[in-house]
Amino acid sequence: MLNIFCGYDERESVGYHIFCQSVLSRSSIPVAFTPLRANGMRQGTNAFTTSRFSVAALMGYEGSAVFADAADMVMMCDAKELQDALINLKGAVGVVKHNYVTKNPIKYIGTEMESPNTNYPRKNWASFMLINCAHPAWQKITPEYLQIADRMYDLLQLSFIADEDIEEIDASWNCIVDEDQNTDGARILHWTAGVPGFEHYKNAIGANIWREEWKKTAYPMPTM
Repeated sequence: MLNIFCGYDERESVGYHIFCQSVLSRSSIPVAFTPLRANGMRQGTNAFTTSRFSVAALMGYEGSAVFADAADMVMMCDAKELQDALINLKGAVGVVKHNYVTKNPIKYIGTEMESPNTNYPRKNWASFMLINCAHPAWQKITPEYLQIADRMYDLLQLSFIADEDIEEIDASWNCIVDEDQNTDGARILHWTAGVPGFEHYKNAIGANIWREEWKKTAYPMPTM
């Protein structure tokens, strides 16, 4: 069974349900979803900024799992492809190694989540991670370690993992739609500035895909 840990924020909860629906509607294998909130850890622009790094501990530092921001993502392929990618992981983590400066200085415009969209090295590497939970690099990432607030950006940049243990996966696994990345063949579509369910982003690239997934959930559209 494939374990997917998902970012969850009540302010954009519709996105979590849409992501899960997009996975389930295409999957040929069993999938288990675990939503992650703040759980008392420091929050950034969303509730799960820090708690995403608790996956290995939650898995008992055994096996493997996936973390996805989820709340602003849609999966476009069979989860079996993701399981195969996870099986082939040798390092501590596999990520899409983005290298960009955002063209969206403000994110979540017009919502209670509105905030500056900060640039930093390795931005969005940790928004979708294949995680080898048994790798020694994760052993020090305990719940106590994650409680220290000033570690947030170090965590987001995966600075606790040696460079050689950060594997690069195909860019199709984390296509950032609103940064004009090529969506051809994308396995994961990612709206980092705001999902099409928010009024300001209703005409975003790929909004029709997001809305088609929403229709499958029968989940009420948010009023923002």
